[in-house]
Amino acid sequence: MAQTNELLEGPLTEQHRELGAAFAEFGGWNMPVSYSGTVAEHNAVRNAVGVFDVSHLGKALVRGPGAAEFVNATLTNDLGKIAPGKAQYTMCGNETGGVVDDLIAYLVSDEEVFLVPNAANTAAVVAALSAVAPEGVHVTDQHRDYAVLAVQGPRSAEVLQALRMPTEMEYMAFVDAAPVIDGSPCPVRVCRTGYTGEHGYEVLPTWADAPAVFGALLREVTARDGLPAGLGARDTLRTEMGYALHGHELSPEITPNQARTGWAVGWDKPAFFGRDAMVAEKAAGPARRLYGLRATGRGIPREGCAVLAPGAGGEASGPNTTTEGGAQIGVCTSGTFSPTAQVGIALAFLDTSSGVKKGDTVVVDVRGRALPCEVVLPPFVESHV
Repeated sequence: MAQTNELLEGPLTEQHRELGAAFAEFGGWNMPVSYSGTVAEHNAVRNAVGVFDVSHLGKALVRGPGAAEFVNATLTNDLGKIAPGKAQYTMCGNETGGVVDDLIAYLVSDEEVFLVPNAANTAAVVAALSAVAPEGVHVTDQHRDYAVLAVQGPRSAEVLQALRMPTEMEYMAFVDAAPVIDGSPCPVRVCRTGYTGEHGYEVLPTWADAPAVFGALLREVTARDGLPAGLGARDTLRTEMGYALHGHELSPEITPNQARTGWAVGWDKPAFFGRDAMVAEKAAGPARRLYGLRATGRGIPREGCAVLAPGAGGEASGPNTTTEGGAQIGVCTSGTFSPTAQVGIALAFLDTSSGVKKGDTVVVDVRGRALPCEVVLPPFVESHV
């Protein structure tokens, strides 16, 4: 991990320090990982409301005549299926069918699309689009122009309504507004999106207005039994939902077919980055597929743990059982203890040749100990989006 003074800083670092946040590196940025503890923050989002600073996420603008048509011919999802004022989950593929990044595309108009990529991949997405942009279409990196504040949980609408921000939009719709915060209008883009599986919103103020908007949101969140939440809770929440995280369940070497994100591919479109390779793999069937694992024994599967064939390690339920002799059929890409389900859970790629399917039992090698797990299809808890 890089030293803190080598990391990029968001617009709210001082506010997070005042709140007692613990920091960690994420995508090259110094970000709050927790304030009062990951489990408490996780439970606040599931039961009331939490506010996250995810300003490390990238922002890019594609603008010019035919901008939407251009984006539709490069990114995987079919932008033609949504209207202006809606957002869409999509991916930027590569020639081997892997995923350079997964991102959200905001369709503003036929001539303007706003993109929110992952922090570490923003430059790569901008470069890929810029390299093939037609004359008159400009791709601009706006990483430090806007902050991203996620208000998530069953009471999230109350928080925004208290600040006169819009809330009555459909899932994946967005509205631009200018609520008065501390006596001054603050332009924001509010979208009914999130990464937690709860009803929620992502609020995008300008970088300069972020401290005022965050402070106002936090006051309303804490008034409703909520908490500021860090990236630790964001990870446990998204893992419970089975949401892919780039670098774990998606990467330049991991395809949408393997990661079960093929629903975000416009298979009937004539062109997008990686189309030929993705279509060929879909026809042949991927060599591995993403599954969920729910521990049935005591233990927590973690990223990087080997998944072994059913029956590996004997009974595999005693605390001293080893995993010697089991054939490896996969690997865990994310793993944690689920505060909601009160059990160890993981996301894992399993070889399709193994024949393992939903409902089967496999064994996870957790530091040489056998942890039996049921193969499931996420989410691990009910979605409320």
